[in-house]
Formats: sequence, C-alpha cells, structure tokens
Amino acid sequence: MNAEEFRRAAYSAVDEIIDHLSTLDSKRVVSNVSPGYLQPLLPAGPPDKGEKWDEIQKDIETKIMPELETVVLDWMCSALHLPKSYLSTSPTGGGGVIQGSASEAIVTAMIAARERYVKEHMGSSNGDGSPRINGEDEREWRLRSRLVALGSEMSHSSTQKATMITGVKYRSISVNAADEFALTGRGLKKALEEFRSEGLEPFYLTVTLGTTATCAVDRFQEIAEVKKEYPNLWIHVDAAYAGAALLLDEYQGLTKGLEMFDSFDVNMHKWLLTNFDASCMFLPRREPLISALSITPSYLQNSYSASGLVTDYRDWQIPLGRRFRALKIWFVLRSYGMDGLKKHVSRHIELGERFAGWVRDEGRDLFEIVSGPRFALTVLRVKIPNESRKGYTNGIMNGDGGMTETKINDGVANGDIQLFNDEINNVHGTPEAKTMEEANIVTKEVYEKINNSGEIFLTSTMIKDIYAIRVVSANEQTDEQHLRKAFDILVRTSLEVLSDRKREKGQKDQVWL
Repeated sequence: MNAEEFRRAAYSAVDEIIDHLSTLDSKRVVSNVSPGYLQPLLPAGPPDKGEKWDEIQKDIETKIMPELETVVLDWMCSALHLPKSYLSTSPTGGGGVIQGSASEAIVTAMIAARERYVKEHMGSSNGDGSPRINGEDEREWRLRSRLVALGSEMSHSSTQKATMITGVKYRSISVNAADEFALTGRGLKKALEEFRSEGLEPFYLTVTLGTTATCAVDRFQEIAEVKKEYPNLWIHVDAAYAGAALLLDEYQGLTKGLEMFDSFDVNMHKWLLTNFDASCMFLPRREPLISALSITPSYLQNSYSASGLVTDYRDWQIPLGRRFRALKIWFVLRSYGMDGLKKHVSRHIELGERFAGWVRDEGRDLFEIVSGPRFALTVLRVKIPNESRKGYTNGIMNGDGGMTETKINDGVANGDIQLFNDEINNVHGTPEAKTMEEANIVTKEVYEKINNSGEIFLTSTMIKDIYAIRVVSANEQTDEQHLRKAFDILVRTSLEVLSDRKREKGQKDQVWL
C-alpha cells in the first residue's frame, strides 16, 4: 500500500480498537468457537496478489481473533519450500511456532535437544522399573556434565550464549576460505570424532543458512549424511536473515537435506517486511520440544488442552505468556501477497549484485571483495597498494593471476574468497601479513569515519584475521540511488584515509583515477 492507503488503514485500525473497547460489555468473555474452526474458513495458502486493507479488515473480528498461528505458519512453511514434515498436518507430528527471535529459537531447540539426548541415553525408567525422575540419578549428572553443543566458528554468538543458559559446554568447528567459510560434512565428522575421543557427548549443532559475517551456507546435504551416523545429534538450522530467499524458486536447492534436521528458524522481521518480533520456528517432530518444556499446574488445565484439540504454544517456548504475533504476519501475507514478497526479496538481491558490480569495476583499484554478493550482502575491504599483491584487483583471482567473473549458484558466490587463503594462513611478520594488518587498520578507520559522519550506517566483521565492511539493506525503501550514495561515500572516505596515511608517512600523494 502507498502512504495515503496506509494512513487510511491506520485510522481504520484505531477506530476498530476504540469500537472494540467501547463494546466490551456486549461481548462474550471467552470465545465460543471450537478448536480447529479456522482452518476451513481460510484458504490453504497466502494469496499471490496483495489485497486491499478493507478486505483484510472484514476478516479480523469475524474469523481471526480467536485462532491463527497454526494456519499462518503452515502458509509460511509451504511458501519457503520447507519439507512437508514441518507442516502441522504432517504424519510425523511437525508444526511451527512463533518465537521472539532466532536467539530464542536456538535456546529453545537446545533445551529440547538436551532432554531428548539424556532421555535416549538414560531411558524413562530405573533399573527396578520405577519411573526415572530428572536429576535423581548420579549417572544422569555425569552424562549432563559431558554434554557439548556445537557450531561453526561462523555461527552466530547466540549458540554459545544458549550453552551458558542451558548449562552445557560449547565447542566451535573451524571452517576455511577454501570451503567459502561453510561447515562441511567432512569438517563436522572430524570434529565429532575428536570430541567423542575427549569423552564429550555432542548432542546439538547449529548450522546456518546465511552466516552473519559472509552469508555463507553450510553444506546441508553433506551434514545430513553425517547425521545418519549420529542420529541423536539435534541439528538446528539458523536461517534468520537469508532464509527469506527460500521464497524464490531459484533457491529451492538450498532446502535439500533439511528433511534430516530437527528444527529450522527464519526471522520475518529481518527481510520479510514484518515488525519485530516474528521469528518462525519449524519442527518435523514437535514431541521432543513439548516433552522438554511442558508443565501443567492445576490453574492451566482445561478440557480442550487435555483432549489434544488445541495447540498449547506455551509448551513450545520458554515463557508462559505470549503475544498475538500471528496477526501481523497474516496482515503482511495478505497485504503483499506472495508475488509482492518475492519481488521485494528479488529486488534486494539485484541491488546487491549491482553494488558488487560497482566495487569490482569502478572500485577495482581501491577495494577487494572479501565475500559476495550473497543474499544482497557484499563484504569488502580497502586495498593497500603493494607490489607483492600484484594481480589483485576485485578480489577474484584465478590460478594464473588473471581475473575470473563471480558466478552465483543458489545465492553463493564461487571463488571470491579463495585469494584470502594465503593471507589468512600467513605467518606474522611476513610482508604479506604486514600488508593485511595495514589493510585492516585502514578499513576499520574508513568504517568508523563513515559511521561517525551520520550519512549512512555500515556494519563490520572479522573473517579469520581480516577486518571487513558489510554492505546490505533489506529496507523496503532502499533503491539504487541509496546504494550508489553508499558506494560514493565509501570511495570518497577511503581516498581521504589513504591520502592522510600517506602524508603521515611522509610519502607523496598518489592520484587515484
């Protein structure tokens, strides 16, 4: 909707809230609908074309207010091309739940993984046949003391934080530039064997679709093969940002292997036009999660829950209370339609490609692309002129020292970070290492100077020992002129910083063309 349509819709929503509050005395205290009533009243999926607010508003009080979350999450599951086992209607007992953030989804999954692992190793009863009670067996505590959760060194810090909350150990698995900083099946298997040899019990792993630093995608199919040898290892997919790209047909290949994993999460509040918080978590089997988090004191007991006719989402999350977050997702899906959301994501990916093109062409003497473009993200650093680095221009280099074009396969640029292998593995003190250290200093100075100016806002990252700048935008208002402005500011600021450093070193200024 445009600005004027939004104004009218906002006024209408305020009027509806006021009308609702002023007529509370005439309404039932509790809903009189039966569980499951909503599914047949709504279509099987979100509309392809966006709908007008007037049409959406008609359904709010008559159909929507009592029940919605299960429906919209099944819509999203299908829209993202996730395995059918993640649907609430799947024979495996799958389904989705809206968490507050991807971090919450990780800690929730880790709790379920921990309890499932302990239960599978300890059993549900003692040797004498009596029921086992958590914490009463010394063997259980010895097992819990050896539990270790895993993530690659590029995994988001929320995995490590979750181990602090759940009281288990954490280990990271090294990745390298040759694998585009993705976790491989080979690397995972080696790490599992190593941790087992140390007496640890790996029970949980975060894999990532779009790492924070470079938007790398872990090798899901390879990892799924390793899981066959370690069936008790809970694998959670953190697709917080880049998971939105799964709406597009050309990215469906990234879902291969997900049918072997235990949970998946994507944030609609990152790239899918939904206000915070709206983190969609899906599971192919809900039982381990509910078993780990379910507790029903007398004041929460009711006939619908006892009969299994309703989904008690309080058993799918850490807090008891929860907001009606499904409503805003429903608004977005109906307002934009699938065509609108796909167009939104595609446009940002195209803009990211365009920005990277400027860096490779116009900025080839000034910048190096460290990674990307991937899912609209370009990661770059400022280049330091040095004869020992002859042949480096846009960060993509073939074996003969010549240049090759970046090729995109499922959103992943191939070959763009190979050139950094030698730099990352450099011994400190070599000319190459000193050049990298100077490039880090200059890039950081450029980054801080730009952000301090207040014209645009960038983020930075460390990839191994490389300091780099991240350029990405998922804002609906972003267009080519905004990214062009960002590029021009990067060029101008980089030239200023390099010129200042040359003067400080007593060198002659170099004219950049």
